[in-house]
Amino acid sequence: MAGFDKIYALPMLTIKDNKGTGVVTSVPSDSPDDYAALTDLKKKEAFREKYGIKDEMVLPYDPVPIIEVPEFGNLSAVTVYEKLKIQSQNDKEKLTQAKEMVYLKGFYDGVMLVGDFKGMKIQDVKKSLQKVLVDKNEAIIYYEPEKTIISRSGDECVVALCDQWYLDYGEETWKKQVLNALDSIETYHDEVKRNFVGCVNWLREHACSRTYGLGTKLPWDENWLIESLSDSTIYNAYYTVAHLLQGNSFRGDKPNALGIKAEQMTPAVWDYIFFKNSKYPANCGIKKELLDTMKREFEFWYPVDMRASGKDLVQNHLTYFIYNHCAIWLEDASKWPKSIRANGHLLLNSAKMSKSDGNFLSLKEALTKFSADGMRLCLADAGDSVEDANFVEATADAGILRLYTFIEWVKEILKTKDNLRASKTNSFNDKVFESEINLKIKETDSFYNRMLFKEALRTGFFELQAARDKYRELSLLDNMQVDLVLRFIEVQALTLSPICPHVAEKVWELLGKKGSIVKAAWPEVGPINEVDIKASEYLMEAAHSFRVHLKTYLQGIKTKQNPNPPPVEKPNLCTVWVAKSFPTWQSCILTVLKDHFVKHGHLPENKALSIEFAKKDELKKYMKRVMPFVQATREKVDVLGLRALALTLEFDEADILRKNSVYLANTLDVDEVIIRYTDEPDATEKMKECCPGSPFVLFSSKPGVKLEFVNPIPGSGLFSKHIVISNGDTHRKVCEKLSKQIKQITKPEFIGLYRFEDPLLGLVTMPAFGEPLKGKQQIPPNAEFLVDLENSQVSVAYDKKVIDIGQQVTYLYLAE
Repeated sequence: MAGFDKIYALPMLTIKDNKGTGVVTSVPSDSPDDYAALTDLKKKEAFREKYGIKDEMVLPYDPVPIIEVPEFGNLSAVTVYEKLKIQSQNDKEKLTQAKEMVYLKGFYDGVMLVGDFKGMKIQDVKKSLQKVLVDKNEAIIYYEPEKTIISRSGDECVVALCDQWYLDYGEETWKKQVLNALDSIETYHDEVKRNFVGCVNWLREHACSRTYGLGTKLPWDENWLIESLSDSTIYNAYYTVAHLLQGNSFRGDKPNALGIKAEQMTPAVWDYIFFKNSKYPANCGIKKELLDTMKREFEFWYPVDMRASGKDLVQNHLTYFIYNHCAIWLEDASKWPKSIRANGHLLLNSAKMSKSDGNFLSLKEALTKFSADGMRLCLADAGDSVEDANFVEATADAGILRLYTFIEWVKEILKTKDNLRASKTNSFNDKVFESEINLKIKETDSFYNRMLFKEALRTGFFELQAARDKYRELSLLDNMQVDLVLRFIEVQALTLSPICPHVAEKVWELLGKKGSIVKAAWPEVGPINEVDIKASEYLMEAAHSFRVHLKTYLQGIKTKQNPNPPPVEKPNLCTVWVAKSFPTWQSCILTVLKDHFVKHGHLPENKALSIEFAKKDELKKYMKRVMPFVQATREKVDVLGLRALALTLEFDEADILRKNSVYLANTLDVDEVIIRYTDEPDATEKMKECCPGSPFVLFSSKPGVKLEFVNPIPGSGLFSKHIVISNGDTHRKVCEKLSKQIKQITKPEFIGLYRFEDPLLGLVTMPAFGEPLKGKQQIPPNAEFLVDLENSQVSVAYDKKVIDIGQQVTYLYLAE
C-alpha cells in the first residue's frame, strides 16, 4: 500500500523492542517522531554507519503527502518540526509538544489525499479502512494494554482474547436515555459533567464478567461472575430495606424484623418492591403487607440524592451506575440518581502520599497530631474540585491556632461584655457588620448545599472572622456593640459546626445555649445592604492604597543623581482629593463601552474600539491615554461586569471617608485627614485627573512646635513624649496625639493635662514628693492651643484668656 517497490527497516531510538514486534510503520509526513528519525539518518553519516544503513536506503526518500491537515498543510510533521526548531530525536519535550499539536488535529480534521477514501475525514475512515484490510486478510485485530500493567503478584500482564460477556453501552437508545438523565443530574463541577458526556460518547462494549474472585453470579450463565465495576451499580436500592432484612447483623444470618428468609427474596419479590406497577407475587410465601412495608420504605428513600466517589470512577463504575439505573427503571425517571459528587485524590504537603518516600500520614496519626477539628478544618481547606486536594500540615497547625484563638476571644468577650457599647447607635460600621454577617450566612448556606466545603469554610469562617476584625478595628473609638458581637459569635459557631463540630459545641456551651448545636437551626438571613458593604470595602481598599502611598512618600524621590535620597520627615497631615465625576474624556469612553456591553453582552476587540475612538474629537487630545484606559476598564469588566462601566459610585465617596477620617488618621499615623473635592479652585490638574473610586492622596506636614509631655507618677509605665502641637489644636486633639504615641493609653478622654503656674520657674523647680500637681493648673477640656511659630511658643486659650504654657505639660491617665 506504500507505493514503493522495496521497503527498508530503519533504526529509530524511541521504538520499544519489548512491545509487539518492535517494528512500526513510518509516516514521516504526519508523525514528528518518524520525520525526526528519518532526518537524523539523512543528515548524520556516522549514525547510518553505526547501524549499517546504506545511503540508498535513506537518502532518496522524502515524506510523501497522504493527509491534508488544516493549519499544518499536507506535511504536518515537517511543518511543526521546522516551526519548533527540532534538532534531533533527542528533543523529547519538543517532539511531545509537536505530537500534541498535530495528532488530535489530524484525526478530527485531517482529510485523506490518496487511496479509496480520498477526500474523506480521518475519523470517518479509520474503522472502514480497518474493515477493508481485515476482510482482505491483509490485517488482523491486535489488542494490547495502553501501557505496561503489573499484576499484584508482580508479573507483567498480557492481553488474552477469551470468551466473554459484554454489556453494549454503545447501544443508541440506551445511550440517548443516559445522556437525557445526565441533563438533570447535578455533578457540582462542569468538568465532571464533560467527563461523563465524553465517556458516554466513547463507551462501547464492556466486558462485564470474570471467572474468579468475589461477586454475583451472572444470572444466565452461572459459570461467570459479574466483575466488580459492573456489579453493585444499584446496591443503594438495597439500603432502603436492609434494616428490615439484615437482622441488625452484617452477615444477615439472624432473625429479622419481618421474619423473611433469604431464599424467599426472588426476582419477582424484588420487582414488586422496586417497580410501582409490578403485581404481587402470590406464591412467594411472604405476606403482601410485609412487602408493602418494604415497598413504602423504598419509595420514601429513593432515588439516590447524592453519590460521592473518586474521579477515576467517572469513566467506568459511575457511568455504569447511571446506565443501569436508566435500564432498570426504564419508565420511572424519578428513580434515577439526582447528583454525583466526584472528588480528586489527596496529596500530602503538595506531594503524592508514599510510605517508601516517608510522605505518609495515617488517620490515627493525623488525629493525634492535629485533633479531629484541626484535621477537618485542613481537609475542608484542602480542595473541593476534581483536582487533587492538598493536605498541608502547616495549614493544619495554623488552623488549630485559629480555632484556639477564636475560643479564647469568645471567653474574653463574654467576661468583659459589660465594657462593650450597649447603645444601638446604628452607626455606619454597625450596619456594615450586620449586613456582612447576613451575607456570609447566605453565601455559606449556598456553598454547603453545593458541597463546596472549601468555599463554605472561606465565607463561613475566614471571611466572617475578617469582617469581625475589620469591625473591631473601625470601632476603636466608639467600641463594638454588644448585641451585634454576641450575634456574630452565635452565627460563627453555627456556620463552622458542620466542619468543626467540637469547637462549635464548646462555643455554644460558652454562650449558655441549651441542647447540642447540631440540633440548632441554621441562622436566619437578615437584611443585606450591599451598597453599605461595597462602601466599606472601598474604605478598606482606600486605606490600603493610602498606606502604600505613604510608604512611597517616606522613601523620598529617587533620581539618577541621587538614587538613595534621605528619608522624608514623617507627615502629620493627609489631604484626600475626591472626584465627583470622571474627567470628560474618560466619561466619553465609558459611555461608549457601556452602550456596546448593553447591546452585545460583551466589549468589542481593542482594534475596533481604537478605530471608533480615533474618530471622536473630544478624545484627540488624549489618544495616547485612551487605549490603556480601555484595557484597564476591560479587565475591571471581566471581574465586575456592567458595574465597572458606571459613571458614578453607588455611595457618597467623600461622606464615607469623612465619617471614617479618625480611623484613616490612626491607620496612617497622622494627626488629621482632610477630605476635599477635585472641582475646588485650588485643585491642580493632576488632582483633577483622578476618578470616582480612585481618590488622589497628598501627604504634608502641618507646622507646629514640639512640647514635652511628662507623667509624674512613679512606676506607671507612662513615659515622657515630645508631641508636635499645631495652631488650633483642641484639648481632645492633643490627647489623641498623646494616645497615639503611648499605646497603654486606649481612651484619650481619660487624659488630664496640666500646665505650670509659672512656665519658666516650674521647669527648674524640684518636684514635691507625693504632690505631683503642686504648682500646676489643669488645662480645661474646652481649651484651644495657639502656636507662635516665629517664637516657638505655645499658649492655651480658654475663658477669654490666653496663657503661655512654656515647654512642658504634665499629663495623668485617670482611672475610669
